[in-house]
Order: sequence, then C-alpha cells, then structure tokens
Amino acid sequence: MKLGLYFDLRNPEPWASPWTTVYRDALNQIVRSEELGIDSVWFSEHHLFADGYLPQPLTFAAAAAARTSRIRIGTAVLVAALRPAVLVAEEAAIVDQISGGRLELGIGAGYSVPEYEIYATDITKRYGLTDAAVAEIRRLLDNGIVTPPAAQNPFPIWLGYQGPQGARRAGRLGVGLLSLDRALLEPYREGLIEGGHDTALARTGGMMDIIVADDPESAFERILPHYAHQLNTYRAAAVAGTGRDTPREITVEKLRSGVTNNGQIPGLRVLTPDDAVAAIRDATEGSPVEHVYLWASVAGMPADLVDRHIELVCTRVRPSL
Repeated sequence: MKLGLYFDLRNPEPWASPWTTVYRDALNQIVRSEELGIDSVWFSEHHLFADGYLPQPLTFAAAAAARTSRIRIGTAVLVAALRPAVLVAEEAAIVDQISGGRLELGIGAGYSVPEYEIYATDITKRYGLTDAAVAEIRRLLDNGIVTPPAAQNPFPIWLGYQGPQGARRAGRLGVGLLSLDRALLEPYREGLIEGGHDTALARTGGMMDIIVADDPESAFERILPHYAHQLNTYRAAAVAGTGRDTPREITVEKLRSGVTNNGQIPGLRVLTPDDAVAAIRDATEGSPVEHVYLWASVAGMPADLVDRHIELVCTRVRPSL
C-alpha cells in the first residue's frame, strides 16, 4: 500500500495569497514530500469555484512530474466526460513520459451542473459518457495510437465511482476502484467477473479525511474555519444549476457542536501520528488497497499546520505502515 497526499490548490478568501505563490508553494511541498519519503501525490478537478479549485489536474501533474523523480502522480479525479477522449489520452501520455511512467489516471463522472454546462455537455448522460471515455482512453493508450505513446503499458486507470452500481461498472471495465468502502468490494469483484477480468487484479484506493498534528485539539480549532469553507463550496456546487435552494451555510459553531472526539467530526479527523496509523490500518486491512491519500491542506489552512502535517505523514505515519 502506498501513502499519498491530495492537493486541490484552493486559495479562498480571507486567507488568499497571490496565485503564483499558491502554485509555487504546492510544487515545493510536493518536492519536499518526495524527499521525506511520500509514495504519491494526487490532484483533483473542479471548475468555476470562487476559491480557484484546481481545474486542470493533468496540467499541474506535468509540472509535478518535472520536479520529481520517484513518486506516483495521480488524478483523483479527472472528469473525462468534459473532454474528447483523445485529448485526455494525449495529455496523459505526455505526463507519463515526463514522469518516466509514474502517472495514475483516476477518472470520475463529476456532479456539478455548471461544470457540464460550461463544457456544453449533458450531465444527465455523465455515467455513460464516462464509461465510454474510460474504454476509449485505454484503447488509445494501450494500443499505442496516440503519440507520443505512454511510458506504461498497460496504463493504470481508476474510476472514482461510488455505490454498488458504480463499483460493478468499474469492475466490468477492468479498472481500479477509487473507494475504500469495503461494502463495494463484492459488487466490484462481481463486475470484474462479468467483464471477463481476473478478480486477482482487483485494486482499490482512496481518500481518508485525516490531518496529522502534534496537538490535534489545537490544530482542529484552527482548521475548522477552513473546513467550513470547504464544505460550503461543495454543497453549493451540488445544487448549482439544479433549481434547488443553496443549503444553509455551515458555520464553525455548528461544526464544533458535532464533535464526536477531540479533534474529530464526521468528514474531518485531526489525529496524532499513532492514531492516524491505526485509522489507516483499520480502513484498509483485508482489502486490496494499493493507494491511500490524505489531504495535503484543507482550503488554505495555516502554512505551519500544512508543513507539520506533511512532515508527520512522511516521517511518522508512512514508515509505520
């Protein structure tokens, strides 16, 4: 199992920095993480977010590939239905060559209506479009049709589908499943069989909602405003363009009232290194997990917390796993 960090490159008010600084600092953090022993870094995608959420993960992946030499570089996820399959395949092949064969291509269907509208694509067809994109991207890469060819063959492709039906679809396509939900293993394996694939090839991966800190309780309080911002942007994106009302804003006070343990609420756990190791082991034991990745930062959270989190993940959590 490889341990990684997940970057979304948000830059929200009131904590905003110059954009050049945001991208420079993220690349420097990635280089430092590799030096400290991290296994992978992952980049996601959203469009039209006011905080500048990374819109083009393969573009940033190319920059990360040029600055690193060992770590795996993944997308978790790229919304392939918004682009021609050949464009994704060509960009992926270039990143794969720059990196020397280190790209993991995670693909998802997305959920935000404005993102599909700005790309003139029908969101109601997103799952069929995504399935078709995966099959075509794999054909273009594994058959050496695009130029330059990818460095890896077969090319590692993942689907970020959730729920039993999504897991089965990922299995039928013969790709990895970006979910750590054990309940999805059986439908995923059933899908592999339906698609004529060996169940021994089953592989999963995914995000865990952990920030590591020396003093979780203190760090948790400092992170709460950033986490509230993050939640509110996701909730707003989910209803935008649907005609439904924007959900009532989640406040720090509301989050604090939902604390279940010191430094923990559903969706955010700020843990010591030892507790993080235990949580990761508990979530992955007995599953064919190839990748686990943690947030690198939560919506522009303080730089000292980010730097220490990354250091602890690399030097205390990863060696213990």
